[in-house]
Amino acid sequence: MKGAIDWADFEKIDIRVGTILEATPFPEAKKPAYRLVIDFGPMGIKRSSAQITRHYTPGELTGKQIIAVVNFPPKQIANFFSECLVLGVYDKNNQVILLQAGKKTENGDKIG
Repeated sequence: MKGAIDWADFEKIDIRVGTILEATPFPEAKKPAYRLVIDFGPMGIKRSSAQITRHYTPGELTGKQIIAVVNFPPKQIANFFSECLVLGVYDKNNQVILLQAGKKTENGDKIG
């Protein structure tokens, strides 16, 4: 377990619900990944690189709601700028399983 943080630290993280509009292979990435285009409602469209190829195909990702941190600065990965961090849980093989809301929500809804 990591060291404790206070409430002000948690409040700095902007975590939102979004819907994947498009998922395409990202062969230029060092590790297998997809390029995602995600709709965050009033916050607009953001792009992300996600290493989720083990459990998901591009076809099954399209239309899926996900949870992401949206206030990281853009990060260049190969020839692509990732604008948010899609969240997931590592399985026993260190592969990512996406976090999702238990029920459908509005894109851009804040996690708290």
